[in-house]
Amino acid sequence: MSQIRAWAAPAAGKPLEAYSFDPGPLAPEEVEIAVEHCGICHSDLSVLTNEWGNGIYPCVAGHEVVGRVVALGEQAKGLSVGRRVGVGWNSGSCNQCRLCQSGDQHLCSSVQPTIVGHHGGFAEQMRAHWTWVFPLPDGLDSRAAGPLLCGGITVFYPLLNYAVPTRRVGVVGIGGLGHMALKFAGAYGCDVTAFTSSDSKHEDARAFGAHRVIDSRDSSAMKAIARSLDLILYTANVPLDWKALMATLAPKGRFHVVGMVLEPMLVKATTLIAAEKCVSGSPTGPPSAIAEMLDFAARHNISPRIERFPMSRINEALEHLSSGKARYRIVLDADFG
Repeated sequence: MSQIRAWAAPAAGKPLEAYSFDPGPLAPEEVEIAVEHCGICHSDLSVLTNEWGNGIYPCVAGHEVVGRVVALGEQAKGLSVGRRVGVGWNSGSCNQCRLCQSGDQHLCSSVQPTIVGHHGGFAEQMRAHWTWVFPLPDGLDSRAAGPLLCGGITVFYPLLNYAVPTRRVGVVGIGGLGHMALKFAGAYGCDVTAFTSSDSKHEDARAFGAHRVIDSRDSSAMKAIARSLDLILYTANVPLDWKALMATLAPKGRFHVVGMVLEPMLVKATTLIAAEKCVSGSPTGPPSAIAEMLDFAARHNISPRIERFPMSRINEALEHLSSGKARYRIVLDADFG
């Protein structure tokens, strides 16, 4: 097609509008996908509002894409027209640098975010390099699989790197990321503690896989689990009581950040040194880990809890997310007709 219909923000913070663009010729290693469903992530909001200062407009966001391959560049590998696939936060990398060659394509200095300087999945079709287009296992529901490709891999990747089934894992923040972290950690066999300041989420957290739920504002409850956790996944995007949370880590424990907290973390060096604790972070993950995560999710019947909107109601869906009402991820169903 010569023109692709989409929903785009004309400028930072503006409501999305109907928008059409000419994608140009399909590159030799590109894949063109007919979008069927696309999740909405807080990262979409951050780019659409230019919170991170990297927005390029008009911006077609959407980086939790599920659809069908409709065209392949002559050098695209491992896919076929009609295949059900997904695309996440990244849509390309150089594949030549040392990081790419060693399997860390997500850390490539030339990695291409799907929604920054590139048109994403709030559209009837989108494109990505074949290495970042993932065939979906048969066990995954297309309507719910999109959020796995960003939020899912974001929490799965540190579990893959730092957890084993005997580990005691804490998850801070039971939202779009956190609820998937509970599901993955529980399925992995870990002993799972959920931290939330929302009383309304306690029952949900247990249903998602938490063995216990701690109110992060309750100092006595926090002290009761001091020095007990091997790994904490911090999925919130606002700062909490760093000192109290670090105190729940066991010696040699790891505090791992995946929530985009913009304020500095206040952690004393003595806290780290005395018990050999560490603080780390990660973005999403490389293609190999994304494929492994999708297989794990299908095998253990893991999917996010979603709310669905037609894409034509995209501004309503974005407002629902930004107001904190989403339980727990939002997925748009393409309805361009």
